[in-house]
Amino acid sequence: MKSIPGKAAKNRLFKSSLILLVLIISGAVAAACYKAPVTGRSQFIILSQSEENQMGVAAFQEVLKEEQVSGNAQYNEAVTRVGTRIVGVADTPQYNWDFKVLKDDEQINAFALPGGKVGVYTGILPVAANDAGLATVMAHEVAHVAARHGGERVSTDVLAQIGAVGVSAALGGSDPWVSEAIMQAYGIGVTVGGILPFSRTQEAEADQIGLIYMAKAGYDPREAIAFWERMDAAVKGKPQPPEFLSTHPGYGTRINNLKKWLPQALPYYEQSQKAPNNAITK
Repeated sequence: MKSIPGKAAKNRLFKSSLILLVLIISGAVAAACYKAPVTGRSQFIILSQSEENQMGVAAFQEVLKEEQVSGNAQYNEAVTRVGTRIVGVADTPQYNWDFKVLKDDEQINAFALPGGKVGVYTGILPVAANDAGLATVMAHEVAHVAARHGGERVSTDVLAQIGAVGVSAALGGSDPWVSEAIMQAYGIGVTVGGILPFSRTQEAEADQIGLIYMAKAGYDPREAIAFWERMDAAVKGKPQPPEFLSTHPGYGTRINNLKKWLPQALPYYEQSQKAPNNAITK
């Protein structure tokens, strides 16, 4: 018959879990001090650059198994042209950058993975409309990579899991139904109260960094506002989660932020070698 730990034993287990958690966090923090480019925000990243890149490459290969790469020559040329110009001014190591146009006209989206792997869905290209609009998208995605947001998110998830393990250990011997209920409540608290707002911070940061990158690359940063206005119009009437539960800032928030950051970006544009602003056609 399995014995049920007494109150003193539970307290010792809880204290041991807290001590372990503190030691792990302390060691990780000591080895994980980074600052994001442009913004200078302090970051918690416990992965090495090479580990992060390997994860990004592996994930990109999985995406390419599931998605169809577009054969549209105009789209592919535009994404490579603009993407190459953006990475030329970005705060990134010499990654083996790979830009893929993915065929899905319903997906008004793009993504970036560690190691310089970028996917742009065909659905977003009509919204981009021209090179400057596409530069808004590409610079945002390149900014995610430059700021190591992927590694940061994984590190935050690891920290959340450590916390969950500590809570689980502290609940040892209690009623299983109560344990499950508390664990679910803890998970909701971490997701809504911690991870999602943190992701919104990263998204806003990618907007700010991306605005600087597109300006340095010779694209008018004022076009970023026009792009997000078109994006807002393109998704009108489609289901959107409330901003509180979304990993992305609302379009109104995004546009207001960009207007606030424009004075920082415009001097870079004025000093840059201006890029052509070709129309993107199918």
